Amino acid sequence: MTQYTSQVPLAFFHELADAADAAILPYFRKGADVSNKLEGGFDPVTQADRDAEKAMRALIDEKYAKHGIFGEEFGVKPKSGDDQPVWVLDPLDGTRAFIIGMLNWMTLIGLTNEQGSIASMASQGFTGERFFAAKDQPGAWYRDPKGALTLLKSSPVRALSDAKFCTTVPELFTGDMIEPFEKLKSTVKLTRFNGDGYFYCMLAAGQIDLIIEPGIQAYDIAGLIPLIENAGGIVSTLDGGPAHNGGKIIAAATPELHEEALNLFA
Repeated sequence: MTQYTSQVPLAFFHELADAADAAILPYFRKGADVSNKLEGGFDPVTQADRDAEKAMRALIDEKYAKHGIFGEEFGVKPKSGDDQPVWVLDPLDGTRAFIIGMLNWMTLIGLTNEQGSIASMASQGFTGERFFAAKDQPGAWYRDPKGALTLLKSSPVRALSDAKFCTTVPELFTGDMIEPFEKLKSTVKLTRFNGDGYFYCMLAAGQIDLIIEPGIQAYDIAGLIPLIENAGGIVSTLDGGPAHNGGKIIAAATPELHEEALNLFA
């Protein structure tokens, strides 16, 4: 499993994740300085977010100068040529969890082309966990803190009544989404909140069955799509379209569960 995609070896994804981990960990549980990016609300960013993205961008520019980059903190660097891929980076997904010392934060690394996400890696720097997959390679993988690999498989759950459902916060469901959201909560077996990107890794691992999140950005999801799909799950927008550009996102363990949830929100 060295070539990961036709263009980038797996080792380089680990190199990017290592660089992000090294930039983030000195700030974790150390009272990191927090800034607010959202006027009239709260969208936190820390120096850890910025340093991690800078570190990854520097490595990409050094090794793959023609590739494009889209990062949450520093925006777009155009690709050089239509045949070049674009890296989509969320240096610290789950910043709210990070600033209160919780563990459900990750670095999300996606490689995309015109058709969507082609490779993904999610790294939890404090625990040392990695989750990764590439569309042209079999399987979705978990690497534990000791380096052992486990093949991931989504759960076999097909019905909402059997499903464990997760989303970031209920306040994201507004307007005409409120009624189906309340119906969903009353139908599923379990509902949990505030897991961010870690939720999607747990869906690939068969621990969670369904995730629905309005308001997702491309950098929140591009680094997770191959992981979910290679594990046997399905991810799309709530209107059934491709998910790599973000929007109202649904991820489900099986096609049957995905269809039932889509019908509920239709």
